[in-house]
Amino acid sequence: MKLSADIKAFEGRLGYSFRNPELLVRAITHSSLSSATRPDNQRLEFLGDRVLGLVMAEALLSADVKATEGQLAPRFNAMVRKETCADVARDTGLGDVLKLGRSEMMSGGRRKEALLGDAVEAVIAAVYLDGGFGAAQALVQRLWASRIRAVESDARDAKTALQEWAQARGMTPPIYTELGRSGPDHQPVFTVQVRLDNDATETAEAGTKRAAEQAAARALLARMETDA
Repeated sequence: MKLSADIKAFEGRLGYSFRNPELLVRAITHSSLSSATRPDNQRLEFLGDRVLGLVMAEALLSADVKATEGQLAPRFNAMVRKETCADVARDTGLGDVLKLGRSEMMSGGRRKEALLGDAVEAVIAAVYLDGGFGAAQALVQRLWASRIRAVESDARDAKTALQEWAQARGMTPPIYTELGRSGPDHQPVFTVQVRLDNDATETAEAGTKRAAEQAAARALLARMETDA
């Protein structure tokens, strides 16, 4: 199989040359375009998720030989969650080469975090099947290198951290309220407010409801810790 110019360019950005290009094509094919003769990337995504997990666990252990399990677990979760995988996809321009059905394409599928994150995991699996564990490990280490170096000592997500802060002070869990949604369906902007028992609030906007909640929680926690 001869790859198209745009997929070949994507392969170059990955830094890996496929011996079996069909694996790469399958990894970037969404179920909305699959058929009996054109398999999608769902099975590869399943495998890639496991490969990513193993590579990342080993990478984090090597990056900080003194870290405890309690420190490593939240760092691991931060590195393998769908949002991080989607960020890696955007860094490599994966969205530009995704093979989507018409309806998914019209609804902005190339920018959807779930599709991007799944496709990155599928690409990892494709590299694993094509070149073995060493090749997949090298790919992950290269694409996640800056994130591994920058991962916080305490990488708990902001919502968890804020809830634990509140509970430690006898408060009920924070309440999140969606205040609004704007923009087109394929590129929405969510506005979310978080409130504590003491009536402290923060508001944030983001492209997904979860990201807006995280941003609001992060801002409120920072203010509470500063005022304490």
